[in-house]
Amino acid sequence: MTKKLLMGNEAFAHAALEAGVRVVAGYPGTPSSELIETVAKLHADGAARGIHVEWSTNEKSALELLAGASYTGARCLFTCKQVGLNVASDALMSLNYVGVKGGMVLFVADDPGPISSQTEQDTRRFASFAKLPVLDPATPDQGFAMMQAAFDLSERYHTPVIVRPTTRINHASTFFDVADATDARPVPDEGFERNPKWVIFPRRAYQAHGEINERLAAIAHDFAVDPALAAFNPMVEGGAQSTEDARTNVSRETFDDGSMPKTATSAGAKAVGIGAGASESAAAAVAPRLGIVAGGVSAAYAREALRMVEARAAAAGVEMPAYRFWQVGTPYPFPEELAATFAEGLDEVLVLEELDHVLEDALLVHAGRTHASYEVRGRLTGDARDRGENDVDDCAARIALFLGIPQVLAPAMPAPASPTAASAASASATSSIPVAETGTNVSRETFAYDAPADAPLPVRPPVLCAGCPHRGSFYAVKRALGKTSAVLCGDIGCYTLGNAMPLDAVDTCLCMGAGITMAQGFAVAEPHKKTLAFVGDSTFFASGLPGLVNAVYNGHDITVCVLDNATTAMTGSQPHPGTGVTLMGPKRQPISIPRVLEAVGFDCIVHANPLDLDASVAAVREALDHEGPSAVLFESPCIQLVKPDAPAVVDAETCTGCKKCITEIGCPGIGFDADARGPRSKQRGQAFVDPSLCNGCGLCVQVCPFDALSMTEPQTDVSRETSSDASGSEGGCHA
Repeated sequence: MTKKLLMGNEAFAHAALEAGVRVVAGYPGTPSSELIETVAKLHADGAARGIHVEWSTNEKSALELLAGASYTGARCLFTCKQVGLNVASDALMSLNYVGVKGGMVLFVADDPGPISSQTEQDTRRFASFAKLPVLDPATPDQGFAMMQAAFDLSERYHTPVIVRPTTRINHASTFFDVADATDARPVPDEGFERNPKWVIFPRRAYQAHGEINERLAAIAHDFAVDPALAAFNPMVEGGAQSTEDARTNVSRETFDDGSMPKTATSAGAKAVGIGAGASESAAAAVAPRLGIVAGGVSAAYAREALRMVEARAAAAGVEMPAYRFWQVGTPYPFPEELAATFAEGLDEVLVLEELDHVLEDALLVHAGRTHASYEVRGRLTGDARDRGENDVDDCAARIALFLGIPQVLAPAMPAPASPTAASAASASATSSIPVAETGTNVSRETFAYDAPADAPLPVRPPVLCAGCPHRGSFYAVKRALGKTSAVLCGDIGCYTLGNAMPLDAVDTCLCMGAGITMAQGFAVAEPHKKTLAFVGDSTFFASGLPGLVNAVYNGHDITVCVLDNATTAMTGSQPHPGTGVTLMGPKRQPISIPRVLEAVGFDCIVHANPLDLDASVAAVREALDHEGPSAVLFESPCIQLVKPDAPAVVDAETCTGCKKCITEIGCPGIGFDADARGPRSKQRGQAFVDPSLCNGCGLCVQVCPFDALSMTEPQTDVSRETSSDASGSEGGCHA
C-alpha cells in the first residue's frame, strides 16, 4: 500500500480496482471523467491487471456492454454525469428488472449549481424512479468505502447500485492508502449461464417487479443494521448538557473528519447508540427537541457549521440548545428504522441537502406513516436553499436560526487569548480566512456574510479559446447566410459558446445530439427559413447518428455543420471513435465521418478548414444551396492538440481603430488600447494582440479590412489538405 494525494475521482477508481472490477465503461462528462482516465492510466502502467476500460460511444452503449459482461459474473463499473444517466435510462430501467450477476456499480456524478451542466438533476430521484439503491458520500474518504460496499451490495441482491457523488466530492483531494497493483476478479468458472430471466418478457417483468419491491425493503433494513452499511448513516447529539439522564443508549462521542463518530476525550457531541451495546454510563444529557438531517457533501458542511456555531455561542456566552444530527448516506431505499430512532422526542427537523428535497420528502412520509408530531423544515418551507450548492456559511446561518440563537451571527468576535491570535482574528474578519484560537482545537471562523462587501467583480462570460477553430466555423456560417433568415441549432460542447456575442451563432441548445433533430422540427414548421445544426465530432458519434438517419429518411432540408476538432475537447480531450485511439492501447482505424454520412444517405458533403475564411464561406453556401440534407465538415484540430504558431501583430501605421477584428470574431487574444495613436487611427485608439494568448491561427488577419494585422513569421498554410474518405473524394454536392 502507498499513501497518495488523490482527487476524489482518482480515489474512486482505486476503490473500484481494489474491489476487483473487471470491465469499466462510460462516456466523459464533468465532474465524472477522471475516474475512467485514472483506470486507463493504471492499466497502461501495468498496475491494473486484467481490466478492460473504454470510452463508449454514449452512455447507453456503455451500460449495455457492461450488462453483458455482468451476466458472466464480471464486476463492472459504469460512469457518467447526472444528465448522462438520461441517455442510459432505457437500458437501465430494464436492467433492474432483469438483474445482474457480477457486481454492477453505476458511478453517477451530480452537479449542483449547475457548474458544467444543463440542469440540476438529482440522481437520488432517478434511483427512486428506477428502484435502485443509492449511496451518497459526504467526503471522498466515505465515497471510497461506499464504492467497495456497493459491489458487495450489488452481488448480494443482484441489482445495479448507484454511487452518487457531487462535484465537490469528485474534485476534492486528500490522502489515501491505495494498493500499488490490483488484479481484476476472474469471471466465475460457470461464466454466463443460460436462463429465462435474462429475457425480459412481460410475465417475467411482472414477477421481477415483486422481487424488486421485496429486495428494496430488505436493503432498507440492511442500511439500518448491517455494520458496513449503517456506518454510512452516523447519528450524534450535541449542545446543552445536564446531569439528568435524557437517554439510556447514548455514548459520549464526537465527529472526526471521516464522517464517522469517534470517541472524544472532552465534552462535545454524543453518538446516538442503536442497539444494546451503547454506553449507559454517559447518558447525562438534555433530551434534544431539535434535529438536523443532511445528505451528501451537505453533511460535511453541516458538521463544520455546527462546530462554528458552537464556537461562536461559547465565545458569546450563549447556551447551545440540545440537538440531534443525522447524516443519511443511503437515501434510497430510505432507512426507516434509523429515521424512527432519529425522530424520537423531536419537535422540529431541519433538512440540508443539495439539488432536490429527497430527504425532506422521506421524513414527511415517515412522519405521516408513523403519526409522528415533528415538523420538517427545509427547501419546501424556505428554510434551506432551493437550488444550487450549499456552503458552510449558509448552513451555519440557517442552523443558528433554527436553533434559536441568531445572536451568534453578530459580526463582533471576542479577542483571542494571544496577540498573535488577535492579529490573525483581525485579518480573518476582513478576509474570511479560518483562524484557530491559540491553545484550543476550536476553529474561530467568521461567516462570509459578516465580511465587508467587496466591490463587485467584473463579469467574465466564458468564451472560446483564442485560436479555437470553432470561431472560424461560426463566423463563416454567419457570413455565408448574410441576411438570409435562419435558425441555428447548437449542441453540448465547447461550441455551445458560439451563442455569445459577437458570434451570436447558436439559437438553441437542449442536450447532446438534439441540435440535429431540433433543426428538423424547425424545417417542418418554418420551411421558408434555412435551418442549420452544429455538432462536434465526439457528439456526432455519441448521439448524433439517430438524428442524421431521421433527416435522410424523412427528407428534411437541413444543413449539419460538423465541427471536427479531433477530440472530445470540453471534458478534457478524450479520444472518440473518429480518432481511432482506444484506452486499451492499440490504435484502430478511425471511423470516417464523411463515410458515415454517405452511408446514411447524405448526398452533399463539403469539406472546409475553418481557419480559411473564404473557402469556408464558399463551402457553407454550397451546402445551403442543396435541397435536402447536407453537411459541412469543418476540420481543424483543437488548439490543445497542436503547437502554436507565432502570434499575429498589429501594424500601428495601418490600424484605423475600427475594432472590426474584435467586434466580428471576439477572440480573447485581441484587445484594444484606447490611448494608442497612429496616423490612421488618430484619437480612436488601436487594437493589439496579446502574444501570451494568440496561437497564430490567422483568422483575424483575414477579417481585418485594412490589412493592419499580419503574422510575424510565415503562417502555416491555412488551406491544409482536408480529410477525405478512403476513395480520396474531397466531398461535394451532387444529385
